[in-house]
Amino acid sequence: MKKFTVSFHEQDQLDEITVHKLNEQDYEKASEGGTRHLFELDTNIGFFVFFDCVDKEGNASHLVFQLEEDSEEATACYGFELKEFYEFMALYLNDFEFNEETNEDEEVYGPIQHLAHLMYHIVEEGKTISE
Repeated sequence: MKKFTVSFHEQDQLDEITVHKLNEQDYEKASEGGTRHLFELDTNIGFFVFFDCVDKEGNASHLVFQLEEDSEEATACYGFELKEFYEFMALYLNDFEFNEETNEDEEVYGPIQHLAHLMYHIVEEGKTISE
């Protein structure tokens, strides 16, 4: 497992975060006790699956798979602290309320677009990290 730091724009309203990039063995160990699929995000930079899991000792991990195009294999697996993962979940859930308040025909930068933007920063920084 490799760690890297991601810095965001000031307007992104998220402090610098530490992200873990997991290889297959790291993922297998982190998820030995089971996984729980939470939500998905389809963007122009990939398809993201957000989930949590536990290892055999019961320690929780908060992970995101990145898949590209029609691939069924993850191209990357990122791990986050609960605080950041909670922020991602909040953005995802806030989009439901946001869409109820806006006209669907309008192109508006909402919570889902912001989440996709944050993931873009993470993916770009993660490309420099070899597994």
